[in-house]
Amino acid sequence: MRRSHARHGTLCTLSSEPARPAPVSDVQHDPAAGKFFLDKDGQRAALEYRRHGAQMVITHTFVPDALRNRGLASELVRAALDQARQEGWKVVPVCSYSADFLQRHPEYADLRA
Repeated sequence: MRRSHARHGTLCTLSSEPARPAPVSDVQHDPAAGKFFLDKDGQRAALEYRRHGAQMVITHTFVPDALRNRGLASELVRAALDQARQEGWKVVPVCSYSADFLQRHPEYADLRA
């Protein structure tokens, strides 16, 4: 028997099957360049930011056409927000995708500057 429950943006599945480990994100962080990125199928998706004091200003999120509709932009923004939380930074979402993401995910509302 399998039941799924969505709660706080996370899908929880109850099953009698053995649990599988959660997938590990391929997102990498280059703090010197102010980028989070991931490479898939020979192409790179990236989120760019700049630091301004204790703020992370997210300026751009880019996913190549061939990689769209796979949730990669969400992965990038989530990684950036998780890093901001870990560092104690507030976030200024200049790019429209990151601003929309913050609107859709209230669990990150405390990070908004």
